[in-house]
Amino acid sequence: MKILISNDDGHQAPGIVALYEALKGLAEVEVVAPEHNNSAKSNALSLHSPLYVHTAHNGFRYVNGTPADCVHIALTGLLGYRPDLVVSGINNGANMGDDTIYSGTVGAAMEGYLFGIPAIAFSQTEKGWAHLDAAAHKAAQLVAQLMPSLGEAAQRGEPWLLNVNIPNRPLNEIRGFKVARLGRRHAAEQVISQTNPRGDTMYWIGSAGKAKDDAEGTDFHAAVQGYATITPLQVDLTDHDRLAYWAPTAASLSTPLPAEPATGGASS
Repeated sequence: MKILISNDDGHQAPGIVALYEALKGLAEVEVVAPEHNNSAKSNALSLHSPLYVHTAHNGFRYVNGTPADCVHIALTGLLGYRPDLVVSGINNGANMGDDTIYSGTVGAAMEGYLFGIPAIAFSQTEKGWAHLDAAAHKAAQLVAQLMPSLGEAAQRGEPWLLNVNIPNRPLNEIRGFKVARLGRRHAAEQVISQTNPRGDTMYWIGSAGKAKDDAEGTDFHAAVQGYATITPLQVDLTDHDRLAYWAPTAASLSTPLPAEPATGGASS
């Protein structure tokens, strides 16, 4: 088995080092990760600037691009083989609810999924790397459980994408895994404005909003209860329930094309 690891915190982040150490006994593992922190880069690809790959002292390869860049170039030529699994993380902080739209951690895993490879995004629910060893242990436990099914998923052409959030708790205080749907957050906090030394106004994106939907069954709720949450994700953003609702609008805006003018016969 071969596993590709990436992340969005950068190749030197404690989370990716811990994940590599936890998984290297399960399979052949390679790391291709961003050179610097690329949090909130989602699925962005660098189309207007060249990408360079370098190798760190520990053998990790790093790229001057986004998390999706790293997985994309790894799968389209850098590795020279097709991994059985793409794993992203362990992220420094939660990727629950609306976070998944912005997350570079999820973006890296999703890039693997888009290439037809099963993929997992791992995050800790709080920043600071507390109890990272426990999170890495739980990540390895899940990967080991899923490895026998990877070949079958590949043969069927049915990859899956999992978003996993692990509480920052000692191993004996993590109650296990629970499947949960995404919750929702309130809108982000107000933008922070400051003045630079030249007198120009600069802006910093505000903090993520607090949980809005953290009812039982959500990832927010399960994480607070001490569970590592598993949320299967999909890429199709179509609001299927609303297709019929919008059909009359499209029909009313559609007019028949004008008839082609008839071509006359020979003139006298």
